[in-house]
Amino acid sequence: MSSLSSLSLQDIVTFPLPGMNMPGSVQFSPDGRWLTYLYSESADLTRQLYGRDLQTGNTRPIVQPPDGGATDDNISLEEALRRERMRQREFGVTQYAWSAKNERLLIPLRGSIYVQDGVDGDLRLLVSGDDAPCLDARFSPDGEWVAYVQDAELYVVAAGGGASQQLTSGARGTGKTNGLAEYIAQEELGRSQGYWWSPDSQWLAFAEVDETHIPIYRIVHQGKDAVGDGAQEDHRYPFAGMPNARVRLGVVARSGSTPVWMDLGSDEDIYLARVKWLPGDQGSDGRLTAQILNRAQDQLDLLAFDPQTGTATCLLRETSDVWINLHKLFYPLKDGRFLWGAERTGYQHLYLYAHDGALLHQITSGEWPVESIAGVDEKQGLVYFTAAYPTPLDTQLLVVSLVGGEARPLTSEPGTHSVEVNVGHGRFLDAHHSLTQPPTLTLRALSDGAVQETIHRPTDTRLENLLLPPPEIVTLPNRQGVALYGALYRPPAHFGSGPFPAIIAVYGGPHAQTVANRWLMTVDMRAQYLAQQGFLVFKLDNQGSARRGLAFESAIKHNMGDAEVQDQVDGVRWLAAQGLADPTRVGVYGWSYGGYMTMMCLCRAADTFQVGVAGAPVTHWDGYDTGYTERYMGTPVNNADGYATGAVLAHVDNLQGKLLLIHGMIDENVHFRHTARLINALNRAQRPYDLLIFPDERHMPRKPADRLYLEMRICDYFQTHLGQLPNKAHLLPAAGDGKPATGN
Repeated sequence: MSSLSSLSLQDIVTFPLPGMNMPGSVQFSPDGRWLTYLYSESADLTRQLYGRDLQTGNTRPIVQPPDGGATDDNISLEEALRRERMRQREFGVTQYAWSAKNERLLIPLRGSIYVQDGVDGDLRLLVSGDDAPCLDARFSPDGEWVAYVQDAELYVVAAGGGASQQLTSGARGTGKTNGLAEYIAQEELGRSQGYWWSPDSQWLAFAEVDETHIPIYRIVHQGKDAVGDGAQEDHRYPFAGMPNARVRLGVVARSGSTPVWMDLGSDEDIYLARVKWLPGDQGSDGRLTAQILNRAQDQLDLLAFDPQTGTATCLLRETSDVWINLHKLFYPLKDGRFLWGAERTGYQHLYLYAHDGALLHQITSGEWPVESIAGVDEKQGLVYFTAAYPTPLDTQLLVVSLVGGEARPLTSEPGTHSVEVNVGHGRFLDAHHSLTQPPTLTLRALSDGAVQETIHRPTDTRLENLLLPPPEIVTLPNRQGVALYGALYRPPAHFGSGPFPAIIAVYGGPHAQTVANRWLMTVDMRAQYLAQQGFLVFKLDNQGSARRGLAFESAIKHNMGDAEVQDQVDGVRWLAAQGLADPTRVGVYGWSYGGYMTMMCLCRAADTFQVGVAGAPVTHWDGYDTGYTERYMGTPVNNADGYATGAVLAHVDNLQGKLLLIHGMIDENVHFRHTARLINALNRAQRPYDLLIFPDERHMPRKPADRLYLEMRICDYFQTHLGQLPNKAHLLPAAGDGKPATGN
C-alpha cells in the first residue's frame, strides 16, 4: 500500500475517470461483421469512430473527421443546449448511426451532416450547417434518405447526395418548431426526438411545438467582456403551474405533402410522451402510435392513428394513484401483438397485448423492476431484458418466454451489465463493471451468456497507481423500519478507527440511484479524496430514490424535502451508533436536487448537519419546470401547502451551520434565480453564508479551470469548518498548481 499515490485535486477533475476510457455507442454493423464504437486512444474526452473486424480481430479508425470534430468552442448554441440535455461531455465524433439496409454510416459533425459508404468509404459532406446547424439527423429505414431539422423546419435529402427538400413550413421565425422535441420532452420526459420515419420510408410523423405563449426567461451572460450578440439568451421556460408548450402531431409524405394532423383528444394541455410507427407490410396504411400523458401525469393513453385521416383509437390506458413513470417498454411485434410495461404490481413489468389492445397476459413478475427490452426473438418466442435483479444494487440481462414463466439470467457476475443484443447472430455485447471491477467489454453467446471474446479490458495506469478502495455497501433501517442502502468511504487506517468527521454526499431525488454495485462509485474521486483527508464520506439512497418500486418512491408525493431529510438524519444517527461518525462534525454536499437536499438538511435538521456545500440548488419548486415538478408535487394551486413547506426559502430562519452556495450564472436548467432568491431570504434572516459564482457555466460546470477551482473550494470548506485534522494543511495551494498543500 505504501507504493500507492495519494489523490490530488487534479485527479478529481480529470476525465475520463480511472478505468472509464472505454468504447461507447457500441453497435453491430448490419451484416454483423463489424463492431463499431467511439473511443479515445489518447485517453481524453476527444473520441473517434473505430471498427473491429469480428472475423479477423483487427481494429482501426474508420472515420477521419475534418478539423478533429466537435469541441465546446466550435458548436452552435442549439447544439450546446442539446449536449446539456444529454449530459454529454465528449468531443470529436460524438454520435453516429448505421443504415440497417446498405452498410452506410451517418456522422453529424459540428452542425453539418456527413455520410460514409461502409467502413472503407470516404467521408463526404451531405448537408452543410454553416448557415444554420442541422439538428437530429437520422437515416430513413431503407438507408436511402436522411432527415434533419434546420432553422425550425424538417428536411430530407437523398443519402447519395443532392438538393434538400423542405417538408414543413410555418415555424421559421415564429417561435415555433417542426420536428424538434421541446425542452420538457428532452429534459424531463426522456424524449429527444421530434420526428419519426415510417417503416417503409415514405412518411414522417413530426411534432409541431408552439411555445410563443410562454413568457421569455432571459439569461444574461454577465461574465462576457463585451455586450451585444451572444451576451444574452431567451428561453421559453415553463415554470410549475404555468402554461406548457402546445404540441401537435402531424404526418407528411417524404416527397412532400400537406400535413395530416393526428387527433390527440380534446384536452390540449397534455404531453406527447412517445411516438412509434407499428411494423408490418401495410406501407402507408400502417398505424402510427403515440403515448399521451395528461398534465397531472397520473394517466397515460396509448393511441393508434390512421395516418391518412388522423383518426385515433385508444389501445390502452394506464392510471396511477402516485404518478406515471414513463418507460421505453412498448415493443410492437411483427404479428401485430405488442409488449408493454406497467407498474400495476408496484414494480415495472412486461405484459403482452393483442393488436387491438386486449391484454393477453403478464410476462414478468417479481419484486424488482424491468428497465429495458434488449431484444426480442419472435421466432423462438423469447424476450431479452435488463432489470434491477436480483437486488436493486445490480443490473442483469435476463430472458423470458413470451408466454411468461420464470425469467432466466444470462449474466451472473454481480454488478452492472449494459448490453447490446444481436438476436440475428445469437450474441450480445456486455459492458460489465462493479465496485471492484472497471468496465470490461465482452462478446457473449445469447444462448447461455458464455464469453466468446474480450473486446476491451481497462489498461489505465491510474488503476495501479492510485489508492481507490471500493466503498463498503451497508443496509440500515430508517425510523419506520424501511431498509435503506448506503455506501461508506472510510479514511485510511492511519486516521484510526473513528469516530470521524463525516460528510454526507447526497442527491436524494427521484429517478436516480447513488448507491449501486458499479465502478462509478469507486471512481467518485471527490469522495475518495475527502476520505483520504480523514473524513468519513457516506451516501444514502433515501425514500423517493429509483429502482426500489413505486411504494418506495411515493414517500415524497406532494411533500418534497421531508421524508428524504428524515432518512438522511437516520443515516447519520446510524453512523454515530456504529462509532463511525462524530455527530458534532457532520457536513453535507450535493448538486441540483442534491443542492436542494443540502439546504433542507441544514435548515430542517440543523441539530444534525453543521456544514453544507449546495451546488445549483432548487430553492422553491415554483421556480422549476412543469414536467418534473408537477409529477411529484402537483401544481402550486392544488398543493399550495406542499410548495410552501417544500421550499428552502421557508426554512432559512433555522439555518445554524456554515453554508457555501455554488451556482453557474447561465444555468438554463436550475436558474441562478434560485440562488438569488435564497440570498435575499438569507439576508433578510441575517444568516451568514459564503458564495461561489461561475459566470460562464451552466448546470454542469465544463471549463477545466472552473472545475478545478470548484473542487479546491469544496474540499477546503470542509477542511476548514468541520475542524482541522491533525497534521493536515488547508487545501488551497499557494502556488496555484492544482495540488493540495502537503502535510505529514
